[in-house]
Amino acid sequence: MRASTDTTAPAPEGRGLQSPAYGVPSPGLLARADRGFARFLAQHTEDQDDRAGGEDPQR
Repeated sequence: MRASTDTTAPAPEGRGLQSPAYGVPSPGLLARADRGFARFLAQHTEDQDDRAGGEDPQR
């Protein structure tokens, strides 16, 4: 016995509701991550530490 198939139904895409770009970071996100990583790797001088205005870590 053969199962009936509906020929008017669209073919499945295989991704469900996810867009084709799902999981791919946007260019803006990559640029922001690059800037943050560059700041992380930058050399901090004493002047930069004084401008932070945070608590004194020596206390």
